[in-house]
Amino acid sequence: MTTFVDRVELHVAAGNGGHGCASVHREKFKPLGGPDGGNGGRGGDVILTVDQSVTTLLDYHHSPHRKATNGKPGEGGNRSGKDGQDLVLPVPDGTVVLDKAGNVLADLVGHGTSYVAAQGGRGGLGNAALASARRKAPGFALLGVPGDLRDIVLELKTVADVALVGYPSAGKSSLISVLSAAKPKIADYPFTTLVPNLGVVTAGATVYTIADVPGLIPGASQGKGLGLEFLRHVERCSVLVHVLDTATLESDRDPVSDLDIIEEELKQYGGLGDRPRIVVLNKIDVPDGKDLAEMVRPDLEARGYQVFEVSAVAHMGLRELSFALADLVGKARAAKPKEEATRIVIRPKAVDDAGFTVTREEVGGEPLFRVRGEKPERWVRQTDFNNDEAVGYLADRLNRLGVEEELMKAGARSGDGVAIGPEENAVVFDWEPSVMAGAEMLGRRGEDHRLDAPRPAVQRRRDRQAERDEIEKAYDDFEPF
Repeated sequence: MTTFVDRVELHVAAGNGGHGCASVHREKFKPLGGPDGGNGGRGGDVILTVDQSVTTLLDYHHSPHRKATNGKPGEGGNRSGKDGQDLVLPVPDGTVVLDKAGNVLADLVGHGTSYVAAQGGRGGLGNAALASARRKAPGFALLGVPGDLRDIVLELKTVADVALVGYPSAGKSSLISVLSAAKPKIADYPFTTLVPNLGVVTAGATVYTIADVPGLIPGASQGKGLGLEFLRHVERCSVLVHVLDTATLESDRDPVSDLDIIEEELKQYGGLGDRPRIVVLNKIDVPDGKDLAEMVRPDLEARGYQVFEVSAVAHMGLRELSFALADLVGKARAAKPKEEATRIVIRPKAVDDAGFTVTREEVGGEPLFRVRGEKPERWVRQTDFNNDEAVGYLADRLNRLGVEEELMKAGARSGDGVAIGPEENAVVFDWEPSVMAGAEMLGRRGEDHRLDAPRPAVQRRRDRQAERDEIEKAYDDFEPF
């Protein structure tokens, strides 16, 4: 059974926004007490957050589809719908988020670092929020906006200070088991280690992490064996340690050629040329291994490498190696630039930026004008096209934004097709300039003259008051003889 997964494809869906409510307040003697429809709730976000207790992407390998909850619709009595709950997905430290094309969206390093992978849709406004001095009784509400749907790729790159690289069975797992408290699987056959192992080493006052990167063989950078699958775990390490087998039973191998082959694979992978290297000649507890280590050491030192002869089995030379690694790790940490507080960059919108574009296309020999922009596309998604008044409200909003003016500048004429949104999901209609959308039989859009019409009881009281006022005025004007 797979227990370690470092690359998955994840399908995330944010929650949809709740629909607004179209409602009219009613009570005794107030049959038309005004609009009181509440707003819809916001849809939940899908958020990736670094959690130090998580070390693998296995959960997302088994369950790659994740969805946040939707916002609740608004209700009458000015009651807004409940917001959807955010879905927080814990990921290991060092997770890289990419899109399907391989572009990096986020690099999550450090406990608590988060990234909103899919944003929830905003809730629709109820008719109470749409009411104004001009629009006293809206007979419609706005629909909730659908949440984002995204396909992303998660890649785990181990966050460690030191990486052990070398041929299979060179003793990397044995070395990490004696330098730290890690307990990897160890056997005397190639590819015993199928997953990267991570251990913590204490050398004096320095504490650092060390990773065993398995599967490096000739051709690993091109996908041969397991190397390409795990080479990404070397990227974040500050120090590289070549673990060379001085007691190999293969006649065509020796420590120097092994080093050259692994270095060539690291070079082909790229981005690792600036990392300091240390060479570890392992298995000197074997008599032939000790002789071979003494033979190749001068050649390696002549190349500029710092060489250590060790035996993981006999615990020989480990203390010197541990403190040498701590020294290199300390220098690497000191050379890193200090982290600065994140700057908030404000980019004001340009004065001539309308927030949308109008482009002319040809479809079947007929002109089609496509409108693209965040606001027009969102407004279209929020419109209930079964409600004439809602359609008229959309027309008013687009007109105020300047869409009609831009259509005329682009050469659109009455009856031409207009599409709002992308080609795969657009709303298409025949354009008629300066049309009120045929919405309101009650007068101007959003007005209800029934609210202004006198009610019988009120009118009777007004009539009686008018009669009393006339009598009092006549009495005041009366002059006795």
